[in-house]
Amino acid sequence: MLADRVRHDAFRAALAEVIRPGQSTVADIGAGTGILAFLARRLGAREVWLYDPGPVLGLAEVIAARNGIDALHFVPARSLDVVDPPQVDVVVAEVLGNFAYEEDVLETLRDARRFLKPGGTLIPLSIKQWAAPVTTDRFDEDLKSWRRVGLGIDWSDAEQMTRNNMYVFAIEPEDLLAAAPAQWDALEFVGPIDSRRGGTGSWRLTATTTIYGFALWWECTLAPSVVLTTSPFAPRTHWDQIYLPLLEPLAALPGDEVTLAVRSETGGEESGIDVRWATEQKRSGVVLSQQSQSIAAGHLG
Repeated sequence: MLADRVRHDAFRAALAEVIRPGQSTVADIGAGTGILAFLARRLGAREVWLYDPGPVLGLAEVIAARNGIDALHFVPARSLDVVDPPQVDVVVAEVLGNFAYEEDVLETLRDARRFLKPGGTLIPLSIKQWAAPVTTDRFDEDLKSWRRVGLGIDWSDAEQMTRNNMYVFAIEPEDLLAAAPAQWDALEFVGPIDSRRGGTGSWRLTATTTIYGFALWWECTLAPSVVLTTSPFAPRTHWDQIYLPLLEPLAALPGDEVTLAVRSETGGEESGIDVRWATEQKRSGVVLSQQSQSIAAGHLG
């Protein structure tokens, strides 16, 4: 992550767009090693507060001292647990995961607004979630490895559990259906934020093809003119794409309609995440196939 120049350049550009040198105050939530706080200070922020409950915040303090970066306030606590924080002009929080919501970004940014002065700026501003069918079998072959175990044992239950999980893969454009990706979710972080998210995408097939699963990625607007994305069509970041497998591949013909519904819920008592997806294939309006999966079925209780 620290070597991800695409990420750094995007956040630097977003901070530069909103910081008024010598005037703006900033809160870096989930500061980690402090790189965003350091960027904010170098861009002219008057003061910066760094919030992080982990021991790495101590390292950030050492790095700041070694590099002569001053006017920083280190708060070794989770932002959600901070009572009556100083209000600032800008809040920046990079708590995005490969699956965007897996690191409690919704709950963190919903709470982060109380750190802002009236009229203050939140980075990021909004997010869109995209999906596309995967039409190459290179990921599916890994999941089929149960069929090669043998030993006279039926491993189909293990394979089904394996297929009820989401995976992080470096997915390439050539792995995807040529049709346009579908947006299944969109959210403005300055508006209402529900920890339950969901939406659908659908595709009308124009050629005979086999669909093995779906790729998910996100597109995040950090500032009005700055967008950071994990799209397989964009420059690579340290984030990869999410692969949602199917229980069985879909053999589709021209004219078939394939629909994917995705649901997620975060912010539970153990800060866990629940992701469910359902797929439907229709031909001439008739349902040929329906599959429903959940990562809850992909883990042993």
